[in-house]
Amino acid sequence: MDALDEAARERTRELLLDVVGVSLMGSRQESSRSVVAAALALGGTGAACVIGTGQRTSAPWAALANGTVAHAVELDDVTTESSLHPGVAVIPAAVALAQQLQSPPSRLMEAIVAGYELTMRVGNALNPASAYARGFHPTGVAGVFGAASAAAHLLGLDVDQRARALGIAGTMASGSLEYLADGSWTKRLNAGWAGHAGISAAYLARAGFVGPLSVFEGRLGVLHAYSDASLPDRLLADLGQPLQVMRVSIKPYACCRYNHGLIDCMLQLRPEVAVGDVERIRLGVLSGGALLVADPIEQKRQPVGIVDAQFSAPYAAAAALVFGTGDISAYAADRLADPAVRRLMAVTDCYRDADLDAEYPRKWPAAAEVHLKDGRVLASRVEFATGEPENPVSREALVAKFVSLAERADAEALAERLLKLDSAADLGVLTDVLT
Repeated sequence: MDALDEAARERTRELLLDVVGVSLMGSRQESSRSVVAAALALGGTGAACVIGTGQRTSAPWAALANGTVAHAVELDDVTTESSLHPGVAVIPAAVALAQQLQSPPSRLMEAIVAGYELTMRVGNALNPASAYARGFHPTGVAGVFGAASAAAHLLGLDVDQRARALGIAGTMASGSLEYLADGSWTKRLNAGWAGHAGISAAYLARAGFVGPLSVFEGRLGVLHAYSDASLPDRLLADLGQPLQVMRVSIKPYACCRYNHGLIDCMLQLRPEVAVGDVERIRLGVLSGGALLVADPIEQKRQPVGIVDAQFSAPYAAAAALVFGTGDISAYAADRLADPAVRRLMAVTDCYRDADLDAEYPRKWPAAAEVHLKDGRVLASRVEFATGEPENPVSREALVAKFVSLAERADAEALAERLLKLDSAADLGVLTDVLT
């Protein structure tokens, strides 16, 4: 960590705290029980904690369980340009392997920085809108490289071994978007699989297994296989200016990041709106995210389950108006069935606007209009959603989020200890939290 400036160290501590918090809440979700059971059955004995169970298994299988668990409530960190979730792919893998190797906390933090750097750079180069159009989830595709990079750092691989580990990771890169068809849980698994595969790739490279050195730019490499409009120059552009951990957004809302600006718009308008007076709603969505949250509009107006709601712009807007929040409390079965929410979704349309798309993916603006029965039209536009680096959540809000998700009497004290992890003698506080 000595090679990192204080801003990068501070941000890495915050990102770790955030992922641990969402993991604790995620461990209580229905989807987590099955993945944890499978990981414990397959992983055998080991030193890596499986979150929320008090049990341990081998690092690759703990990474699978914990990464999936961490992505279960759609509250984990996210990025703009690469449009992915780096933390849930990198941090569970790095923590699991660090526990297995008994690495010092400072080494773990370095590995996390390395993992975010590669995940986000590969995501930038994929061009997220193109990857989405091909049916791929950038978190799964790019996250395996970040997890492999973090694992390689913890294992102390040399330069050639690290390059080979990335080549091996390329054949494990995956992540289908077909969960959008029926609200399945596989989006969550994409993060866990990335961590599992990344650790496996690093171990294979250490053992001498050979992967292609042209894994990214080669004729059949990842940037061609997973995207029709990749941007290879983004892999190495602006190295260290700043480090990618400085470009990560913290999520205040428990849904797809493409809905966050829309929620901010609706919360701005809410003091002027009586829900019963709304005639219709128009939402300006980014073309790059329309596939996820706006199309087909008939399906997005009638979400069946929680995953459907998390990926519905009409639900995000309606819930924000009715309940005054987009946090995890808005994504519960009773709220999904609320009659006022259902009525508002039925009169919501989504539109695309070249002005909104002008700077995508480096900037994600959003716009909304509420048409009232008396003829008035209330409009709002947000340039930077809450939680983005340009509009960050405060340290106090970050700790409050952790406390609310952890649901432990000692949560605030644990948060303070996690925020000083890199100066600790060992990973004891992580073990305390995760078990």
